[in-house]
Amino acid sequence: MDKMVVRVPVAIKAKVTEDLKLKIIADLQETIKKIDMDVQQFEFAAKQAMNQAAGNLQALPALREQIEVERAKITEAKTDAEEKLKRAQELEIGAEIGHGTLERSVEVTIGTDLEALMGAEILTEDGKIIAFRG
Repeated sequence: MDKMVVRVPVAIKAKVTEDLKLKIIADLQETIKKIDMDVQQFEFAAKQAMNQAAGNLQALPALREQIEVERAKITEAKTDAEEKLKRAQELEIGAEIGHGTLERSVEVTIGTDLEALMGAEILTEDGKIIAFRG
């Protein structure tokens, strides 16, 4: 066998434009609003569960622990979204940001430079491809 077809990753990068920056910020703000609504629903459900379990002293500690674990997960998700929002607000127009990956099929032969194949990138601007790299 003197050749083979392999799949290699292709990094997708987006050039930051005003529209992209505004879209990212709006998406993150929406995520934070959703998390806030989830917090309210969770706190209501947790309070109900605690009231129902108030008579069962054996189940109460485990329920409290479960509520605290869930509360910590929600808090972490909100903190993460807020940090991403802060970074998005600081994005500079014209900067390049990671926007995912795709795969491509490539025919390789003995002597093919794999490092060169692995460094492939597609650069987009407002959803349109503007450059291929690597």
